[in-house]
Amino acid sequence: MSRLLPLAGEVVSPAPLPPAFARKGFRPFFLLAAVAACAIVPVWLLVLFGHVKADFHGDAATWHAHEMLFGFAVAVIAGFLLTAVGNWTGQETAVGGKLLALAGLWLVGRLAPVLPRIAMAADLAFLPALAILLARPLIATRNRRNFVMLGVLAALFAANLTMHLDARGLVAAGTGHQAAGIALDVIVLLCLLIGGRVIPMFTRNATGEAAIGSPPALDVVVAGAMLSVTVVDVVHPGGTLAAAAAGVSALATLVRLGYWRSWRTLRQPLLWILHAGIVWIALGLLLRAAPLFGIAIPSSIATHALTVGAIGSLTLGMMARVALGHTGRPLSLPKPMALGFVLVTLAAAVRVGGPLLSPTLYAPALVASGVLWTAAFALYVLTYTPILLRARVDGKPG
Repeated sequence: MSRLLPLAGEVVSPAPLPPAFARKGFRPFFLLAAVAACAIVPVWLLVLFGHVKADFHGDAATWHAHEMLFGFAVAVIAGFLLTAVGNWTGQETAVGGKLLALAGLWLVGRLAPVLPRIAMAADLAFLPALAILLARPLIATRNRRNFVMLGVLAALFAANLTMHLDARGLVAAGTGHQAAGIALDVIVLLCLLIGGRVIPMFTRNATGEAAIGSPPALDVVVAGAMLSVTVVDVVHPGGTLAAAAAGVSALATLVRLGYWRSWRTLRQPLLWILHAGIVWIALGLLLRAAPLFGIAIPSSIATHALTVGAIGSLTLGMMARVALGHTGRPLSLPKPMALGFVLVTLAAAVRVGGPLLSPTLYAPALVASGVLWTAAFALYVLTYTPILLRARVDGKPG
């Protein structure tokens, strides 16, 4: 029988730490998300312009939307929440083999063009697996404030399931497209919730201005307004009601942003990129509201203000900041990433502005925006891979 207790005076060696790459959720998932961002857009452009033919388990446009939402964006969300919930609760979510297995599940979910059935099963299993890993510490510590994160993951799972059912022809035609729009709404809602917690705090700490911050009631209004946009897109998408809900949400977002004194962040890239992301949310919602004023704007333009602009800026900014802070490094942005922030902002401006200026600029804007987007996230991969693969510089776990 093996000994369960050490002998008196015996020195017990601590359990070996997992590889640095598997010590916190942000490490594998931020790197995977950045690599996905570099791969998905070029592949999409090659397919769109007829240079590559592939079976995407559905049409290529739906694959592109699905992978940007449930491949790229969900990977960032997973990395952030696995790390944040550990901080909020004081309990680990997933480390070591468990974390790597979850990352492997996400990777298999990206293989739809090669193994459609297996990829679909893995992709559908990923969000429930993530929710279980997050629910355990949240429930154990009665962290009710953050139960909303589980609701977000449940809504994303429902949208993901609907897109897969649509790809197989098991629901009414067009349902998958609506589900993608709802998933985008849910991700924007999450950005507004998390942004409302951390962006004013980051700005306040960096500028020393204690007055920076929005009234709690206004935070509730912003979240409620975006939730109403999501609900309307579920029950009555398109039309006047949807445009009005988007307009109200945009105005609430802009009012709150005014309390955050964004002009004080212009010399600090780690801050201005986050504020820029919130501006893109407001702009995307205003573009959705344009029909209220008799302005006809293609819905894809508003969508890409929210995706390339808002999600692109906020994810790149948060991945850059979190990776520094949680590896024990000072919040001093590596110079290449300052350029990356500029490039992702230009990618959004070109993607939205080109088609607005002239329909003839649609194709050139698509290509230029895709190149700028890919370059921005490639800079993250090149700059942050060593940071994500190495242990904390201060010797602490994580």
